[in-house]
Amino acid sequence: NWAKAKVRLEDLERGDVLELLIDDPKGRRDIPRAAEAEGYVIVGIDEVEGGWRIAIEK
Repeated sequence: NWAKAKVRLEDLERGDVLELLIDDPKGRRDIPRAAEAEGYVIVGIDEVEGGWRIAIEK
């Protein structure tokens, strides 16, 4: 979920990318929206077997 992803992002250096693998359609919609609202950049959202990979740049 976004709360856990945000904690991980805070530990990264500026320019680093966090990749999330999720299987929740609601998270596929909500996580990118929340990340952008916090000033992070969505590098990509890819459909993978069983869910999605979301790449977020700090």
